[in-house]
Amino acid sequence: MVLLGGIVAIISAYGIITLPDVYTRSHAGTKSSTLAVLLALTGVFIYFWSAENYISIRLVLGIVFLYLTAPVAGHLICRAAYHSEETKDPEQ
Repeated sequence: MVLLGGIVAIISAYGIITLPDVYTRSHAGTKSSTLAVLLALTGVFIYFWSAENYISIRLVLGIVFLYLTAPVAGHLICRAAYHSEETKDPEQ
């Protein structure tokens, strides 16, 4: 799962670099990078649970916090981009 998270992170970084506008970049930056970090944290959680017989509450809280805040942050970034384009001078 950690390796899969790394692969998704690379794909996300490539999408952020190559996509044309702020909305598609935001999609690549929030959705796929959130998936990448969630996969990595879940892989680490499963490793500690199976190998060490230890359940890390910090990892669980990190997964929940990221799952709740990353989509909200992406939405706010897109909303700010929409409002900044709306107030631009049409002659520019």
